[in-house]
Amino acid sequence: MKFAILVFPGSNCDIDCYKAVEDSIGQSVEYVWHTATDLSSYDCIIIPGGFSYGDYLRCGAIAQFAPVMAELVKAAEEGKYIIGICNGFQILLEAGLLPGAMLRNKTLKFRCHQADLQVETTRTVFTNDYRIGEIIDIPIAHGEGNYYCDEATLQELVEYDQIVFRYHGSNPNGSVDDIAGICNKSGNVVGMMPHPERAVSTILGSEDGKRIFTSVLNAWRMKHGTATIGS
Repeated sequence: MKFAILVFPGSNCDIDCYKAVEDSIGQSVEYVWHTATDLSSYDCIIIPGGFSYGDYLRCGAIAQFAPVMAELVKAAEEGKYIIGICNGFQILLEAGLLPGAMLRNKTLKFRCHQADLQVETTRTVFTNDYRIGEIIDIPIAHGEGNYYCDEATLQELVEYDQIVFRYHGSNPNGSVDDIAGICNKSGNVVGMMPHPERAVSTILGSEDGKRIFTSVLNAWRMKHGTATIGS
């Protein structure tokens, strides 16, 4: 399986994502610059956290116009596996690959700490290694993580099982319905504000994020008729 880590000016979690793939599942992984015009050789594309283009205008607002984004949209339509983490989630929203928008944290403060999440669905390619209702420990680090959508969109997210994670116990940013992550209707595109790449080893405080990566490898192996992890 081959992973691409997209890199925009201002990305700062690209190395974390690279090492998470390398250390968690030992698959091929490459950095791909925002000017790239071909993603056809990759099975999974990760949009990392950071401050793409300095977060000018809005988080992700400029990144959506990068040359690589046309290829990302094409990859999503082809059913390739895509995950946007923190700023990557914001970019997916701005590009229209996921519904809704991101607002400033309700406290108007940057929040950086561990957060409990509840797994709401295991049907996505990134969550099949979890259990519905499971509480996991994944850190957050954001100033604009307050997910917003209108009531009709929220009802659709619930109806089509598109809410992937909710904050459990305490909502750190004011996001509607405690949403911490969502997916598209097909389940191959996921956006989440918490950072699973920072939770892949007990030395980091939690290894609950590791299963994001084992899940996607399982999904790819099942699709291609090879053994899943642990089998």
